Amino acid sequence: MVEFEPKIIGFLCNWCSYAGADLAGVSRIQYPSNIRVVRVMCSGRIDPIIPLEVFMHGADGVIVLGCHPGDCHYSEGNLYEERKIKMLKKLLALTGFEPDRLRLEWVSASEGQRFAEVVTEFTEQIKKLGPSPLSGKKPDDRILENLQAATNAASDFRLRVLVGGERELTEKCNVYEEKIPQEEFDSLLEEVVKAEYVRHKIHLLTRAQPLSVRALAGAVEMKPADVLDQIVAMRRRNMIALDHVEGTTPFYKALEVK
Repeated sequence: MVEFEPKIIGFLCNWCSYAGADLAGVSRIQYPSNIRVVRVMCSGRIDPIIPLEVFMHGADGVIVLGCHPGDCHYSEGNLYEERKIKMLKKLLALTGFEPDRLRLEWVSASEGQRFAEVVTEFTEQIKKLGPSPLSGKKPDDRILENLQAATNAASDFRLRVLVGGERELTEKCNVYEEKIPQEEFDSLLEEVVKAEYVRHKIHLLTRAQPLSVRALAGAVEMKPADVLDQIVAMRRRNMIALDHVEGTTPFYKALEVK
C-alpha cells in the first residue's frame, strides 16, 4: 500500500521564515518535500479567506510561518495574524473540517533547524489525520458547503472588525478606564463566530431555493426557535427576506449581500 503523502501549503514571511527555509536548504538540513512554499512580505498579509480557499481546493494542510513576536518588520503583523488564525480555527471546528490542519508558527532567519523540525512535525501530524475530505475525485459536498459558509463569514466585516480590535479591547482602556478581560473576549469571539457562521450557512442554503425554518433547523442542526432568531437578525441586515407562505409556513430566500 502506497503511503499517504499530504499536500501542504506554507505561507512564509519574507524577512524571517523564508530566510530560515533558505538557511535550511543551504545547510542541507533534511525535511519533508510535501510543503509548497508561498513567499509573502508579512504573515499578517494572509487574509482569513485564503487558508479556507486553499482547503476548498484540496490541500491537506496549511501552515503559516512568521517572525517571532517583537521581531516583525511591520510592527505587529505577526500578532494580528495570530488573532486571525485563532478565529479561523473556531470557524473550522464548526464546519466538520479538522482545525489541526491549520497551524501558525514562529521561525526566524537564523532558525534553519527549527524550520525543518516544524515542517517535519506538521507533515507527520497531517499524515495521522489522513487525506483531506475535500481531496481526491469525490470531495465531501457537505464539508465543502460548510467551508464556503465559513469563507463568507470570514469575509464579513463584523468578524474582521472584532478580530482587528482584540488588542484595543483587551489591552487598552476605553474612555471609562475599562478593558475587557481576555477570557471574556474569547467567549464573545466564540459566540460571534458561531452566529456569523450559522447566518452565512442559512444564506447559502436559501440562495438555491426558499426554505422553511424547520428545514433550515435540520440543515444547521439547531432548534427552530434559535434559527428564527438568526433569521430575524439576518432580515435586519438585508441578508434574507420572506419569499412566500405555504399554509401557515413561511419560506425564506436569500438576498444579495452587498
